[in-house]
Amino acid sequence: MLNIDVSIVARLIEEQFPEWSALEIRPVQVSGHDNRTFHLGEHMSVRLPSAAGYVAQVEKEHRWLPILSKQLSLPISQPVAMGRPNDEYPWPWSINKWLEGEALLLSHVEDLDQLARDLGAFLMELQSVDATEGPPAGVHNFHRGGSLSVYDEDSRTAIANNIETFDAEVLQAIWSQALASAWRSEPVWVHGDVAPGNLLVQEGKLCAVIDFGVLGVGDPACDAAMAWTFFDASSREIFKQALYMDEETWDRARGWALWKALITYDGSKDTDKARAEEAYYVIQTVMDEYACSKRNRGLR
Repeated sequence: MLNIDVSIVARLIEEQFPEWSALEIRPVQVSGHDNRTFHLGEHMSVRLPSAAGYVAQVEKEHRWLPILSKQLSLPISQPVAMGRPNDEYPWPWSINKWLEGEALLLSHVEDLDQLARDLGAFLMELQSVDATEGPPAGVHNFHRGGSLSVYDEDSRTAIANNIETFDAEVLQAIWSQALASAWRSEPVWVHGDVAPGNLLVQEGKLCAVIDFGVLGVGDPACDAAMAWTFFDASSREIFKQALYMDEETWDRARGWALWKALITYDGSKDTDKARAEEAYYVIQTVMDEYACSKRNRGLR
């Protein structure tokens, strides 16, 4: 990945948008993996893909976010201008409107159940927007909205690599159940990366949604993975109800959460203890909720 710093951003702004060259440029407090983000003055941000695999996100966001924003009740990322590559930086990049709010943390939330309702309502709004011409799931968005089978080998390898840590039989059962169904309705819009870092809160309430780089249309199951990565048992059930999810879609959502946690744990257990512990917690949460779900289905 490129080393993208303030000096590179300043030269890009001066060369391509000199009207904003006097504005202060500084890194945001928490920048993402796919992009490096910087404040540009008080009301804009600069977002630059960190590697070639993320470049397609720029044009996609510039095309679709202005359309989607008009039909959503919460503010979302809003492109202002698109920059060009040059000799120093090789890819297109974005200037966006700055949205106020803090990245979601449990300590920022007044009512976790209400957050689950509000996030579910936002995602249902997103799914209701006409997706006829939207970009189908694929390489451009790492198959969010597509079939989990793309990640079958990765998941089964991670399970096999950690049989001394987790109950492999249970994990295989969860994964197989996730693969056993498919979205059979019309494709709908998916954000693709519904995670705390992409949700902004003010006064304890959800106030904006950002980072639509893996936006696409397809199966909405991927957008519910936060049920296991952030919510507790009560708010998880409320989130499920707010999304009107049938059991098979919920199974696939659980699969998305498990896949990401498995590959994260397997890839970081020897190199990043904190990250591995977070992934371990998610895997255990998935297993516990699956056991509870299994019992409940047996009672019906």
